[in-house]
Amino acid sequence: MKYVLATFNRDKARELEALLADARVTLAPLADWPGASAPEETGSTLLENARLKARAALAQTGLPSIADDTGLEVDALGGAPGVHAARYAGAAASYADNVAKLLAALAGVPPARRAARFRTVCVAIHPGGREVVAEGVLEGRIRESARGTNGFGYDPVFELADGRSLAELSDAEKNADSHRARAVRALARGLVAG
Repeated sequence: MKYVLATFNRDKARELEALLADARVTLAPLADWPGASAPEETGSTLLENARLKARAALAQTGLPSIADDTGLEVDALGGAPGVHAARYAGAAASYADNVAKLLAALAGVPPARRAARFRTVCVAIHPGGREVVAEGVLEGRIRESARGTNGFGYDPVFELADGRSLAELSDAEKNADSHRARAVRALARGLVAG
C-alpha cells in the first residue's frame, strides 16, 4: 500500500523508509509533493504532533499518511526536552545547537543521574478515518560529550547500555532496535492486522 510520509526531515525520511522496506509499504515523502507544507507542531504530546502531521498530509494529498514524532526525555531535566526535542534550542536550531543546549543544561550532573529515553510515536491515518498508533521507547543515558559520526540529532550523546552512542552504531544496528524501529515495527503489525 502507498502512504505519504509526513515529514520534511530527510534524515528521518531515509530512516523510516528503511524501516518500512519489509512491510510492503511504499512511501512518498510529503516533501516531494508539489505545494505541500508542514503543519505547525502545536501539540503538547508526541501523539498529538504525529496526528497533526499525518492529518495534514492526508488533507494535502488525499492518500493514507504516516507520521511520527520523537522526544528525548531526560530524568535530571524533569523529562525535558521531551516533545520539544527538535526545537530545544529554538525554532531554527541545528542538531548541534540542540546538543549543545542539552549538554549545558546537564553540566555538573554526574553520569549516574543522566538517565534518558527516546520515545517515538507513529500514526497512520487513512481516508475514512481509520487510525493506527504505535510507540517505541529506547532507554539510555546522556553522555558528557558527543561520540560517533553516524545518525542525526541527539544520537552522538545518547549512550546505550553497552557504552556506545547511537551515533557509533551502523545503520543496520540502529534500525534493528532503536526507538523509531520499535515504533515502526509495531505500526507495521497494526497496518497488517487492520
